[in-house]
Amino acid sequence: MVVIRLSRGGAKKRPFYHIVVADRRNKRDGRHLERLGFFNPLAAGQEEAFRLDRERFDYWLSVGAQASERVAKLVANNEQAA
Repeated sequence: MVVIRLSRGGAKKRPFYHIVVADRRNKRDGRHLERLGFFNPLAAGQEEAFRLDRERFDYWLSVGAQASERVAKLVANNEQAA
């Protein structure tokens, strides 16, 4: 099954997440099919905290991919804010 989830990057105690499309069987930070955006939980000031290619996100959902709980919450929260 294909899933849209977060892949962790960044340094120790400084998380940075890429929003990726991956096979559910692959490791969290392993191989992925496509990178759709990012989430920076430590963004301060004018830094961009969240970016998502909404067109590609909708495409992957239309072909059967499932968003993880956290990704679904992030997308929903940013739709309300916009």
